[in-house]
Formats: sequence, structure tokens, C-alpha cells
Amino acid sequence: MPSFDTRVPAVLVRLDRNPFHHGTLGAARSLGRAGIPVHAVLESLTSPAARSRYVHGVHLRPATASPADLARLLLRLSDEMAAAPALLVPLDDVSALALAAARAELTGRYLLPEQSSEQLARVADKAALAETCRALSLPHPRTEIPDSADEAAALAWSLGLPVVAKWSRPWLLPAGSGLRSTSIVRSLAEVRELYARTPEAGSRLLLQRLLPPGRDLDWFFHGYADSAGRCSAGATGRKERSWPDGAGLTAVGRWTANPVIERTAGELLAALGYRGVFDLDFRLDRSTGAYHLLDFNPRPGAQFRLFADAGGLDVVRAMHLDLTGRPVPAHSPSYGRRFVVENYAALSVLASPRRRYAAEPGASRGRTETAWFAADDLAPALAMARAWLSHALRRGLVTIRRLVLGSGRRPRAVTPVAPPAARTPSRQMNRR
Repeated sequence: MPSFDTRVPAVLVRLDRNPFHHGTLGAARSLGRAGIPVHAVLESLTSPAARSRYVHGVHLRPATASPADLARLLLRLSDEMAAAPALLVPLDDVSALALAAARAELTGRYLLPEQSSEQLARVADKAALAETCRALSLPHPRTEIPDSADEAAALAWSLGLPVVAKWSRPWLLPAGSGLRSTSIVRSLAEVRELYARTPEAGSRLLLQRLLPPGRDLDWFFHGYADSAGRCSAGATGRKERSWPDGAGLTAVGRWTANPVIERTAGELLAALGYRGVFDLDFRLDRSTGAYHLLDFNPRPGAQFRLFADAGGLDVVRAMHLDLTGRPVPAHSPSYGRRFVVENYAALSVLASPRRRYAAEPGASRGRTETAWFAADDLAPALAMARAWLSHALRRGLVTIRRLVLGSGRRPRAVTPVAPPAARTPSRQMNRR
């Protein structure tokens, strides 16, 4: 294991309200096992990640996600810790953007990569990412931005149903709205209904051509761009199972070599001058052989622990080493290593029980790391199981109540009628 400066604590920051975010627990365990004191800013003092033995202190997120409110909380926490400048680790996009905006106030008290709000918005905002890909000639699904419900229907028709619908700035979605950052819409009526909720969503609706899903098509790249711009601890993984099935987050991933994606990631980072941890999502278009960039997340991906090498190096540890002035050792590939998110993997297996994946030819099987269960840290897994069961029961009761009261929607037949004629789209973002 590399030599860490354990005088420098780490503060994990997650402003969203998702108690099942396993990446938060992964970061706490990774840094805590290296002897680094870990504090966490979370949505609840009873969050499963808060139960980890490696979390020294839990602090409630501010009532709003504004940079000013977050800065005030972090400055108070800095006074309480009375330690050397602490490392800040954002675990979601809104946290990364808020920390970048508050950078001037936090400098001297906290360690952060050289990032600006403008740099992060260029990749975190889905509309800006499409424009970035177009400017860099990087493959990206054709993306359109409608200005009205009629135009949304026309553009969806031109893209070919079903289409992917995304909110440009998903971190602005209000809690409890039922709106998802990304969804697949299968009818023109659904497109119109979704567009009508634009004021509620807080950002623009994007419509994107759906690249056909399938086995071995979904990939991701995690890395850390250090202070000199070098990509430390970078590696590619293949998504073996996801939830929702075929289009969601990684439920089972495997460390797999992919020189094309590695080269693409390196070229993208160099073009952007990006610094810090990042998580890229790709899908292979079998018809062209091109890997399309779907998302650029300016923070650790939830499954970043997949890429912990034999020496224990991962992207979060690489950031701590780099920002405390210590050398980051070379990342040693461990092809075949797997990462399993127990709750989502179980749902994926129920949805597609026959799906099987074989290891890469010649790759070592490696070991499997689970997101929640760890023999040296059992409490988070038990807390997650209780919270997951409670969540499932609540969802089930809501469904039963709707059925009993007759308020559930009946399946609606979709009549294939042509949409209104669309003008030539002026906001087409990318056709590659």
C-alpha cells in the first residue's frame, strides 16, 4: 500500500438524498482502511453509509444545495476538526458543482483539484456535453432539444421511437417529483407529457437516439487526472448487469481491457484540460463499431472500487496522494476482477435470470468485491437491508392502494399516427 499522509482527513460530500448510494460507502472504506480519518456530509445520520466503522463523523447536509450554504457548513466542520487542510470528495454531480463554485471560500481549509464551475458544467450538463462531443468530433448519440410539446413529438418521431429522454441538469430535479434523470419513452403521448413537466424539472428536456442495448455493449472508464494532467488509476470496465435492466446503473461490472476507450478517454481529458476524479459511460454502436460517450460524471462513479488494484490503489486514494503532495504509484491492472452491488444485482437477476457472461479469454478471474457486505464492516450492509426492505414494502403498499382505489392507469393503446410537421431542427446537438 502507498504511504498516505494520515494527518490529512477526508470529507465525503453527498448532497442528494439517495441512502442507497454505495459509492459513498466505498469511499469511506477505501480511505478509512488506509488510516485516513473520514467525515461525511449526508442526507441523514441514519444513512447506511453513516454506520460504517470507518466514518468518524457524520454531518447533515445543508437544507439547500447552494454553494454558500455548503461552504458555511464545511468551514464550521474545518474549525471542529482543527486539522491540516482536509481533502474534499464529492460523491454526486451537484456536490462537485457546489464545491467548485465555493472554491475561493474553501481554499486554505480544504484540498480540491483545479476545477472551475464552467469546466464542470461543460460535461455535467447533458446539453453542454452533447455540444462538447460535437466540437471534439467524439461519437455521441444524436441529441435534440425541443422548444414545445409539438416539436418534442416531431423530433421523437424523427429520431425513431423509442427514444432516450434526459433532463439537461438532473441535479435540479425536485425530490419526490417522480421524475428520473434519464428515461426511455415509447410513445408520442409520453414525450408530450414529459415535455409538459419542463418547468417542474428546472432544466431543458433532451431527446436522444436510443443506441440498441445488448450484451457486452455498455462500458465505463474511471480515472483520476492529477495536478500535472496525467491520468492516474484509469481503467475500463464492462457492465455485465444493470438496473433497470439494460439501461441503468451498474449492478455487476468486470475490469476488462479496452484500448479504444482508454485512448478516447485520454484524448478527451487532454482536450478539456480536466483535473480530478471522473467517470465516463460508453455504449458500443454495433452498426458502426463506434463507442459513443453517454455521460461524463465529474466525481467518482459509484462502482469505482472495481478498479482497486493489488496494492489497494483506486481513484479516491490517488486523489488523496496527489493533493497531499505524495507520488501516485503506477496502477496495476487486475483484469477479471468483479464488483457486485447486491441489491441491484438481485433485481437484475430476477428480471433476466438467463443472462450469463464469460470472463475475457486469458484474463484471471480475480476476486469479487461487494458494494455493501464487508467482513470488517458489517453494519452498513445490515442497515441497507433494513432500509431496502422498508422501501420495497412502502412501494408495494402504494401499488396495492392504487389498485384497490382504482386509480392505477390502464394500459393505453398507441396508435401510430404521424406527428405534426417539424421545422428543420436548429438545436440538433450531435448526429455522430
